[in-house]
Amino acid sequence: MSDSKNNTGIFDLIIKIIVSAVVLGITAFFTPGFSTSGIGTLIVAAIVIGILNWLTVKIVGVNASPFGAGAVGFVVTAVVLYLTRYFVDGYNITIVGAIIGALVLGIVDAVLPGKRV
Repeated sequence: MSDSKNNTGIFDLIIKIIVSAVVLGITAFFTPGFSTSGIGTLIVAAIVIGILNWLTVKIVGVNASPFGAGAVGFVVTAVVLYLTRYFVDGYNITIVGAIIGALVLGIVDAVLPGKRV
């Protein structure tokens, strides 16, 4: 019985990563100064952003949702988007792109239901 729960958890995690990669791709498409080199890059970037968001919540206690924590969440999202460039090959973003990307990500996140990584 616990195996099926564990498999469901892994399946849910995979779905969240894929949805996060799609949201990230949409954000990159609409954001000047933000580009990725392909689907693999989007998936790796979604995982890295998920880890950076988790670390931010654990260390600072601020949810890195663009509109979830107001101005602080917006700034944290922009910083997380920018820092990801140092961990993922083929993920290119400028500081201005990260700021605009945080805004676009917040809009896309508000339109698409469900939780991301």
